[in-house]
Amino acid sequence: MEKFTAWMEKHFVPIAAKIGSQKHLVAIRDGFIGIMPITMAGAVATLLNVFFRDLPNNYLPDWHIAETFQWLIGINGNVWWGTLAMLAIAFAFSFGYHLAKAYDVNPLAGGLVALASFVTILAQSATFNYQLPDVAVDALNTLKSAGLDVALNDTKDAILLNNATGWGFLPYAWTNSGGLFSALIIGLISVIIYAKLMIKKVTIKLPEQVPPAVSKAFAAIIPGTIAIYTAGIIQFLCTEFLGNGLPELINQYLQIPFQNLSQGLGAIIILVFAVQVFWFFGLHGPSVLAPILDGGYIPLLNDNTNIYNTAMAAGKSLNDVVDQMFVWTRGSFDAFVWMGGSGCTIALLIAIMIFSKRDDARAVAKLSLPMGCFNINEPVIFGLPIVLNPIYFIPWLITPVILATIAYLATASGLITPVFITVPWVVPPVIYAILATGGSLMAGVIAAINLVVAVLCWIPFVIVANRMNNVEE
Repeated sequence: MEKFTAWMEKHFVPIAAKIGSQKHLVAIRDGFIGIMPITMAGAVATLLNVFFRDLPNNYLPDWHIAETFQWLIGINGNVWWGTLAMLAIAFAFSFGYHLAKAYDVNPLAGGLVALASFVTILAQSATFNYQLPDVAVDALNTLKSAGLDVALNDTKDAILLNNATGWGFLPYAWTNSGGLFSALIIGLISVIIYAKLMIKKVTIKLPEQVPPAVSKAFAAIIPGTIAIYTAGIIQFLCTEFLGNGLPELINQYLQIPFQNLSQGLGAIIILVFAVQVFWFFGLHGPSVLAPILDGGYIPLLNDNTNIYNTAMAAGKSLNDVVDQMFVWTRGSFDAFVWMGGSGCTIALLIAIMIFSKRDDARAVAKLSLPMGCFNINEPVIFGLPIVLNPIYFIPWLITPVILATIAYLATASGLITPVFITVPWVVPPVIYAILATGGSLMAGVIAAINLVVAVLCWIPFVIVANRMNNVEE
C-alpha cells in the first residue's frame, strides 16, 4: 500500500493538480458556478409548481388547489422562462467573463463577446404552425387557393396556418440547456481570439487623460469585433457548405454522443470512482472533474426540468414525459451517492458512532455529524482522516460505486422518477432525493436504502480500525 501511495503521489497527483488548475477548465467550472443564482431561481419556481399544481392535481383533485394558486403558478412559469429557458445565454456570458479573467484581460468585455458570439450563431427565423384568429372556417378553400398551407384544427372549429415563417426569434431549443455545448464552444473560440488580440495590443489606444472605463471599452472594440465576426463567418460557412448551423452540428456530432455515453452505467461508475480517487489523495474530486460533472450533467438536469415544465404547460402530466427524461443527471450523484458528501461519509459517521471504540474517531464523528447532515464532509476527510488512510481506502472507493449502481437501476427500471429539479447541495440526505424528483417518496426510500447499505459497507472497516493503535499513541 505504501509503494502504491508513493507512486500515485509522484505520478498521478501532479497531473491531477495541473488538470484542476488548467485555466480553460477552471473557466468552465466557474462559468457554471456563476449562473447558480438563476439556476436556483428556476429550480425554486419549478419546485413550487410541483407542490401547488402537480401534486395537488394528482392526489387532491377535489381541493382545487391549483386553481386557487393559478396566479402563483403563472409567476413561477415566468420565472422559469427567464432563467432555465435562457440558461445558455446566461452561461455564455458567465463563461466568457471567467475565461477572459483567466487571460487577464477585460472580463466584462469578454463576457459580452461570448454572449454576442453565441447569439450570432443562433437562427433568426423560424417555421411554425399558427392558428388564424377571427377567421371563419368557411374561408379555408379561399385561403388554399391563395397558396397558403392551411387546414382545420383537431376540433374542426378553427383554421391552422402551417409552415408559416417569421423573423426575429430566439430559438428556445438553443437558449435553454440544449445550447450549453454551443455556448461553450463558440465562447471558447471567440474569447480566445479576443484575449490574444488584447494581449498583442491590437487595440485602439487613447490618451492617458481619458477615464479608465472609457479607455477599456475602446481597447476592446477591435478584438471584440474580430471575435464576433469570426463567429458569424463560422455560422455562415456551416450553413452554406454543411447544410446546418453550428448549433445543429455541435448537437449532432458532439452533444448527443456525449449525452448517450454519459447515460451508461459504466461511465457513471468510472466517474464516481475517479472522484473518490482524487479525494483520497487530498484533491477536491468534484472540482477537478467539474468540466465533466457540471459541464456534462448539469445540462441534462436542466433538460429534464425543461421537459417537465414544457409538458405541464401543455396540460400533460409527469408520467407522460418521464420516458423522455435522462436517467442520470448532476443531481443524481448528490441525491443517491454522495449523501453527506463524497463517499457517503454520513454513513461512516453513523458507523463510527455505533461501532467505534476509538476516542479520536468518535470525537471527530461527534464534531462532523451535524455538518454531515448538510453534506459538508471536509472535517471527516481531513480530520479522521480519510486522505491517505489505508484502513478506509477500500470502502471509500467501493461504497459510492455500489450506491450509484442501486440508484441507476432503480431509475432506469422506472421504479423512481429521474432527478429533474435542482436542489441546494446543503439539503439533508433523503429529503434531497424527494425534492429533486418532484416529491417522489419512492426516491426517498431508495436514498434511505442506499444510506443503510453504505453504513453496512463501512462497519467492517470501522471495526478493523478499532484494532489499530491510536496514531498519537
